[in-house]
Parts: sequence; C-alpha cells; structure tokens
Amino acid sequence: MFVTGDTVYTSAVRFEDLDVSPELLRGLYVEMRFERPSKIQSQTLPMILTPPYKSLVAQARNGSGKTTCFVLGMLSRVDPKLGAPQALCICPTRELAIQNMEVLLKLGKYTGITSELALPADKASYIPVAKRAPMTAQVIIGTPGTVNKLVAAKKLGTSFLKILVFDEADHMLAESGFKEDSVRVMKEIVKWSPKCQALLFSATFNDTVQAFVSKFVQDLFQEYNELYVKKEELPLDPVKQYKVNLPDELSKIMVIKDKIMDLGDKIGQTIIFVRTKESACMLHEALVEYGYGVTTIHGNLTQEDRDKVVKEFKDGLTHVLISTDLLARGFDQSKVNLVVNYDLPVDAKNYSEPDNNAYLHRICRAGRFGRKGAAFNLLCGDRDYMIMEKIERHFNHSVTEVPSWTSDEDFKDALRKAGLM
Repeated sequence: MFVTGDTVYTSAVRFEDLDVSPELLRGLYVEMRFERPSKIQSQTLPMILTPPYKSLVAQARNGSGKTTCFVLGMLSRVDPKLGAPQALCICPTRELAIQNMEVLLKLGKYTGITSELALPADKASYIPVAKRAPMTAQVIIGTPGTVNKLVAAKKLGTSFLKILVFDEADHMLAESGFKEDSVRVMKEIVKWSPKCQALLFSATFNDTVQAFVSKFVQDLFQEYNELYVKKEELPLDPVKQYKVNLPDELSKIMVIKDKIMDLGDKIGQTIIFVRTKESACMLHEALVEYGYGVTTIHGNLTQEDRDKVVKEFKDGLTHVLISTDLLARGFDQSKVNLVVNYDLPVDAKNYSEPDNNAYLHRICRAGRFGRKGAAFNLLCGDRDYMIMEKIERHFNHSVTEVPSWTSDEDFKDALRKAGLM
C-alpha cells in the first residue's frame, strides 16, 4: 500500500487486484497475453482506477507498458450503455493514434465498447467538419488539430467525458505546434466536465515542460498525482550505442549501404532517422539507386501513403525504413533491432544544442519488448561531435566509438557485442 496526498492506494500484484471487469481481464490475458502488471502498471493503475479518480502526470519508460495503463483506464471508466464519448485520447501523430487504437481494440475486444479515430483526412476523402454527424463512439482517439476542430464545431461533445489522456504529453505541451490546440481542448473539457480525470503520459519530461504541466494540471484539475523517473534511471542500457566518425556526408551513405544495410538485413528491421523531409528523400533516392529496397515516411506524404508505409513495415514486408521524427515517439515494432541516426536530433531553435528527449525516443525504437538492440550515430564534422558529447554528458552515458568506418569486422564486432550476431 502507498499514500499519495490523502488517498490510499494498493499496488497491483495481479490484474485481479484491480477493479476491472471480467471482459477486460479476458482481453488482458487472452488478447494481450499479459501474465502480470509491469512496474509502471502496478503503480499507476491503482491511481487511475481508484476513486476519487485523481488526475495523473506520469513519466513511464519506453517499453514499460504505459499504453496499457491508459487504455485500460479509459475502457474501465466507460459506461457501455451510454452512447456518447466518455474517454478521449490525444496523440501527437496519426501513426501513434492508430497504434493506440489497435491496442484498445484488442484489450476491449470482449467489452462491446465502441471507438473511433479522429484524424486528418486526405483531400479526396475530406468532409467539412460542419457537415459531419456528431460523434457517438464511447472512446475517441485522435490528433490535437482534428480533435480541436471537432470540439470547436460541437461535433465531439465533452459533457460526458470521464477521462482525458495525452500520450507523449511533453511533446504536445512544449512550445510546439500542438500546445495551443492541446490547451484549448483541455479548457473546453473542464468547462463542461469539471470532474474529468486527466492522464498525461510520456517517457520524457524536461524541466521546463514538467513545471508547466504541473502548474497547468493543478490549475485546471486541482488534485493530481505525479510520478517522474530520475534522469539517470532513463533506459539507455538495453540498446547498445555506437558513434561512427566520418569524413563527409557521402561517407554516411556509403556506411549505410556497405555496412548497415547488408548486416542489418540478417538480424531484423532497421529504422534510419533523419532531420528533414529533404534528407529523407535524398537518402531514399541514393539507396534505391544502389539497388536497395527501402521505404520512407515523412509529413509531406498523403495520409494514405503514410498508413501504407507503416503497415508494410509492421507486416515485415520491408526491412529498412527511413523516417523523420514522425516515428520517433511511441512507435512499436518488435522486429526493429537497429536504429541509425543519419542526422543527430537537435533543438529546433538552436541547431548547436541536442534534443536529448528525441535522442532517447529514437534509440528506444530498437530493442522493444526485452529484445536486444543497437544504435549507430553517424557523425560528420565538429558540430556533430560536439552534439554527441553533449548527449553523452546529459545522460551520463558513454557511447562506444566504432574504431574504423571502413572495416566490416568492426561493425560485425559492434553487433556481436550488442547481442545481435
């Protein structure tokens, strides 16, 4: 048992310790194939499911089971007899929203609870918000802009909402394009459903965002619980990291072509992260020209093409995926063993400073679900070296250097040490 504020909670050793329906237990064991709650689930689920249903700001490590926490929370709070939105989950990307919906459909398979996605549509299938019928699904999962438009147009009612979830909350409440929409939706919900429980989950919270989130949640939702992970406890160790010093940008492409592509194909799938859409297209064209089959995803693709690229990768039809940070957060694919940072992640306002949170999210795309993983950081020039050093200092974690970028044996040795060969 543990006490937070004036509320007593009992940690969940088994899912049966929680106040959830037999239908949800069946979903957990039969569809999700869980055996027992993870550490984050045993801590947060009692907070989520115990009256008076306080709001929660929780930092949950990548791969720790946070999606199950808030999906189970949403499904548990829904009244199946009421045909109106009662749970809303907002995600920063279309891909993460779809992935969360897949989890919800599996976990809620035996409940009869209805759900719907609220995502931007391509021009060909676009229906003006004003002409849409009001949403009646009991659980809605969507992106900030679309959800905001539906709420503003009164097509997504908020008066019956019992639980509001922000997945990757730090990203949506930082100084980004999502913050304005996210704050507006929160205020509208509190206006009509003042007792709505807010759950804000992410693997990372920097100090600035943490301070803003704490004050904002307290002002809007009053009582709330919070759970943060110390920086030194963030999970870098499961993924073996390497840095490769290179003389020029062409060498980056040659390393990917001659070392990573050939070796990576033997041990699983690979995601190559780039900084811009232009870099994604350039690298794609270069590798295709060399005869390699790769797929690429970035924000300029149509929604239909983005969905197709992700599905093919998840189905194992493609082995190498080039991506901007679109897939850096929350993207789960168990067969991804390699991550390559073609470009290091940098602060959007200062390219001389690293985006440490983005770095953590990127490398944690490898080695999901307890598997082995490796990450190669391709460094070219003084600025890259400086940024890499800052990342190492931030996490107090030394990244191993590959001795020679021209040596096949050095790359094989790196993969052997990562447990991948």
